[in-house]
Parts: sequence; C-alpha cells; structure tokens
Amino acid sequence: MKVTIQNKKGLGKDIKVVVDQKTMNSYLDERYEEIRKNYTLKGFRPGKAPREILKRQFGEAILSEVLDKVLKDTSAKALEENKIRPATQPKIDLKTYGEGKELEYVMSVTELPIIDVKQLQNIKFDEYKVKIDPKFTDERINQIAKSQNNFKDANDNHKSNKGDLVVFDYKATSDGKDFKGNEGKDTQIILGKDLFIKGFDEQLEGVKKNDIKKIKVKLPDNFPEKELANKNAIFECKIKSIKINREVKIDDEFAKNLGAKDLKGLKELISKQINEEYKNSLDMLSKNQILDQLEKIKIDDVPQELIEQEIKVLSHDMKDEDIKKNKNQLETQAKKRIKTGLILNEFGQKNKINVTEQELNQEIQKQFQMMPGQEKIVKEYYEKNPSAIASLRGSIYEEKIISQIKKQAKVNLKEISKDEAEKILKSENEKNIKLNQKETKDTKSAIKAKKTPRSKKPPSKKTKKVSKK
Repeated sequence: MKVTIQNKKGLGKDIKVVVDQKTMNSYLDERYEEIRKNYTLKGFRPGKAPREILKRQFGEAILSEVLDKVLKDTSAKALEENKIRPATQPKIDLKTYGEGKELEYVMSVTELPIIDVKQLQNIKFDEYKVKIDPKFTDERINQIAKSQNNFKDANDNHKSNKGDLVVFDYKATSDGKDFKGNEGKDTQIILGKDLFIKGFDEQLEGVKKNDIKKIKVKLPDNFPEKELANKNAIFECKIKSIKINREVKIDDEFAKNLGAKDLKGLKELISKQINEEYKNSLDMLSKNQILDQLEKIKIDDVPQELIEQEIKVLSHDMKDEDIKKNKNQLETQAKKRIKTGLILNEFGQKNKINVTEQELNQEIQKQFQMMPGQEKIVKEYYEKNPSAIASLRGSIYEEKIISQIKKQAKVNLKEISKDEAEKILKSENEKNIKLNQKETKDTKSAIKAKKTPRSKKPPSKKTKKVSKK
C-alpha cells in the first residue's frame, strides 16, 4: 500500500492510497475460496466448483464485498500510520478499481485541530463545602415526623373529625338496585382528603364506632359500570373504628423505622442529605466556572463540518425561515459548543478516560431508583433507542473528564453556611435569567433588523451600530 498526503487549506487533507494488484488479488482469492467451500454445484464435488463459474454467478457481489473490506482496512491503516484523526467521516473518491487491477482512491479528511491541554492546568475554580447547622437537621426531621401517619384507635365515644381515619364496611345501591362492586369491607378513608367519591368524606364527619350511616353521592363519570356514571347512589356504611393521627415521637424507634441505627444516626444521615442537595447545585457552579475558562483556550481552526452538524442539532425544531434569520447566532453557539467538546475530548484521550459498561449500567440503575414502578419503561426506552445510550455515555464521559480536570486545576475551597449557599445559588439563578432575557432580546433585535428594508442611501453610524447588535 502506497500513501501520499496532500495538505489542503486549514484542517483539510487529501490522502491518496494505492493498493497494488497483487494485494487486491489476494483479497479476491480469499473471498472466492470462502464461497467455494460453502457452494455446491451439480456435476462437481462439494467445494470444487471452478472459479470461472463462481465469477459468472457472484463476480459483481464478490468484487463489491472485497472493495468494501479493502477500503475499510486500508483507510483505517493509512489514518493510523500517519497519526491523522478525522473530525468527521472521511469522503472516498474511487479512481481505479476492478478485478485484475490495482485499487486507487483519494480520501478527503477534515482533521481534528491540535489542542494544547496543558493550558487546563491553569484553570481555577471554587469548590464549596456547606456546613449544616444542627437546627436545620432538626427542622427537617420534624417535617418528616409530621408527614408520617401514626393512627391509633380512638375511644368508642369519639366523633370523627377531619384528619381522622375511618374504617368501615359498606353496601351501595342505585335506584334501589345492587350493582357490580357495590360492597366493600374494611374500607379506609382519611377525612378531608376527598379521595373516595366527591362529597363522601364530609358526610362521615361526626360518626362514632358502630354507627350506621347512609351516605348519598353522585357516582363519578369515570365509574367502571358505565351505565351508572353520574347516577345517584346510597352507601350504607357500618363504622368499624375511628383512628386518630397521633403525633409521632422522635426517638430511636422512629429513626429505625426510617432505616437509621438510632436517632443520632438519623441526624447524621439527614445532615448529609441536606449537604448533598446543595452540593449538587454548587458543583454545577464549579463546573460552569471550568467550562467558561475552556472558552478562552485558543484553537486555531474549528472544523466547519462539525459546526454545521451542531447547527442541525440546535435548529432541530426550528422552521426554515427562523433558521435563516438566526444563522449567525446559531453558528456562534454551535462553534462555542464544538470548541468546548473538542477540548474536553482531547483531555479525555490524553488522560485515557473512558466509560465502562459497569458505569453505564450503574447510571441506568440510578434512573430506575428515581422512577420506581417504571423500571420496565426505562429499560425498554434504552433498549429501543441506541442514541439515548450514546447520550448517557457522553454525559458520564463528560463528568469523568470534569472530575479529572478538577484534580489538576487550582481549587479555592470555601466552607459556607446553608444561608450563604442559598444566597450564592439565588444570585447565580438571577444572573442566568438576565442572560437568557438578553439572548432573547438580541435574537428579536436581529430578526427586527433583518426585516427592516435596506435604504438606497449609505447607512448612518447609528444604523451600523444597531445592525451589529
């Protein structure tokens, strides 16, 4: 194989590859032999069919298969030996090919730019550690306790109130007739939530144990028996017990019910949980600080093909006319994203960072935990959408790269209180809102400027200023 490289403008290269006739024949011979072994022809012993007969029947298909294989093998070898990393899929222009001929083709490649990742050692970022005051931990535990139901039997003379749990058996009729599913045993209702049939709860207020209470309601329009939807019904209820929601006592037993060893262990767990809630948001600030500094790293040339691909992603849901109106803004945004991606990817490769199948599966398991009861849906989604798996892998890859950059960068550790954390996050949120509003305003201004008819006179300085915006 003979390889000749011709540098074009910018990152472009034309790579001329010539594969001699002898090598091509060896590829063809190998494929013909594979076909012969598995082909039976009447009048010939198995595996002994003449090549000429095989050529008449399969010649074009064999040549096509061999050509694909040779192109794949030789193009990959040419790129690897010459240390060329293509930014996009190379384009191949066949010059000479055919059985009994040498293969000549030109591979047009846009190469990835050279990036000096040593510059990342100069990156600085703030890392926050939130110190949680014990009073906030106690407040969170009290909130959890208040949300816990602790129903205990009331005395026999207690009349039910809102918030009480009423346990009852019932038999219902509509127009004096029974219907399917008209009986219920040990039905439980927490008064005031109105979760059974609208208006049912309030009619159970004031009942005592062993009371018989007739309740009149209108059956809902989504009632299972369609012919009874929106019809009146009478429920005869026998009250079996009234339970009062007693205040939960915060002690070791309470902590054990929540999965902790004891109350001290629960406080440590809750304190860590609160810290994590702030840590995730504050870590995002640190990440944004790093990404902002990546934009300042110089890259001489960003592949135009990658920019165009990213513009297609950014403008996926946009109308053609809007894409044309916002072309410059889309290109700027695409270039910024591609540049950041190139730097991160270069750093990842230099540091041999990759994503294992175990890490990928662990992330999917996290999503299972976040969506209990919908594990099957999540599983099927990833099985049917390879692009979703690729996106998830990309997210994990990026996080691993950022984590490695942090290890090499200069960190400014800040220990802050919960109130200070909230203040920092609020300030960042307000800054992002203003930035989004500015971007929206700039887009509208750009559209408005493009809609304004051009004057035949030279534009004034003021007009130029507006146009630039």
